[in-house]
Order: sequence, then C-alpha cells, then structure tokens
Amino acid sequence: MAWGEAMRFAGKTVVVTGGGKGIGAACVTRFSSEGAYVAIADIDLGAAEAMAATLVESGGSAAAYRLDAGDPESWRELAGALLAEGKTVHTVVNNAYTIVHAPADETDERDWDRQIAVDLSSVYHSARAFMTDLRTSNGSIVNVSSVHAVSTMPGHPAYAAAKGGVLALTRQLAVDYGPDVRVNAVLPGPILTHAWDRATGARMERAAASAALGRLGAAHEVASVIAFLASTEATYVTGAQITVDGGMTARLYRE
Repeated sequence: MAWGEAMRFAGKTVVVTGGGKGIGAACVTRFSSEGAYVAIADIDLGAAEAMAATLVESGGSAAAYRLDAGDPESWRELAGALLAEGKTVHTVVNNAYTIVHAPADETDERDWDRQIAVDLSSVYHSARAFMTDLRTSNGSIVNVSSVHAVSTMPGHPAYAAAKGGVLALTRQLAVDYGPDVRVNAVLPGPILTHAWDRATGARMERAAASAALGRLGAAHEVASVIAFLASTEATYVTGAQITVDGGMTARLYRE
C-alpha cells in the first residue's frame, strides 16, 4: 500500500508489541502507511528503533519504546511515556510472544511462567495500562493468538495454553468493556517470519502443504486482518476470533 493511499488511522496512536520483527513489523508498516502514529514496543529496542527509522524515512510517524510485555512495570512505563508525549492510544495490538519447545514434564517452571507472562498476561497488562485511553477514544484491542489455541502439535504446552487463554480473555474483555472498546483476536497459522529462520526446507514444505492454499502465509496478510479489526470498517465486530492460516485448521487430514 502506498503512503497516504488510505488513511483510516490518520491522527490515531497505535501501540504494537513485538513490533520490531515479523507480524509485528508488518502491522507497524500497515498502520503507519494509513496515517497512524505507531508506538513500536519491543524488548529488542534496536529492532524497534530500526523499524521506526525506516518508517520515518518513508514519511511515516513512529517511535521505538522498550517493552517487556510480561512485566507490568514495563507497561506502566510505556503508558507513562505516551501520556507525557500527549498521545491518546486508540488501538493496542498485542503481538509480542515467546516460545520454548518441550513437553510439559521437560519444561522448566521459569520457562512456563515466562511464556504465560508474555503470551497471555500481557493482554491483561495492556488493558490495565491503556483502558482509560481506549474508552476515551472508543478504541480497540487486537490480540494475536495462534492456531495452537485450537489445534496444536507436540512440545507446545505453555504456548498452546497461553494462546487458548488469549481467546477466552479476548471474549471477556469484549464483554466487560463494550460498547466503548472493541476487543478481537486473530489466529495466525504457518506465517513466514524470522521464526522460520532455522527451519529446514523439508519442514517448510510440510507446513506449506498443510494449508489448503498450499503455501506459507506472509506477515502482511495477517497485518491486513488486524488493521481491518482495528478500523471503522469493523465497528460491529467484537469478541471475535479470525483464523489466518490458509485453511490449515479447516483440513480434516493431510494427504
């Protein structure tokens, strides 16, 4: 999308967690291209700063903020920084995640707690940090869950539990804060991001074949759905979950 082609978010402030890479970076690019000021919140401040610099050079409006999504104090610091800058938040995209691959009996308690904190509790922290703003702006929250919430594979106990919890929490927040604030979730499937950097060709081929569309998805395809949910085109959509997986979970079996 060209800069200025559609300005659904002109004059609005959007917070994207995990915004330095992958789906988060695609969201940052999409919201900025449609006129938003984007707070790129990431534990990797360098990645966030690089994204912000790229967008500003292209005519966008963005800035980097360090955020540990699993730490409530870090959320309070982010909210305080935006308040000090006179920004009223209109949309929060909870995209930050962490994952450790191991069955439950081999998962260290600290790894379990960290995944629940970053992948699930962060949604709660975002609501506490920005609900006043979101009510004022009649804003929205879009939570990035995962197909692991509904159909998983071996070695993802904490991640699957957290992402399933995100769906339940999404519904709860939608009920608690409507009609002022809309809260929705997306469930990405096999999306080609940096998370696949160490994957073998064979694994990527299997993942692509698992989708009805026969390919891996692109981060911008998830960002498009997130932008729709945050926009005024989705004003009667709340408490919803939209799967973006190329039809992977729709298949009864794999050939």
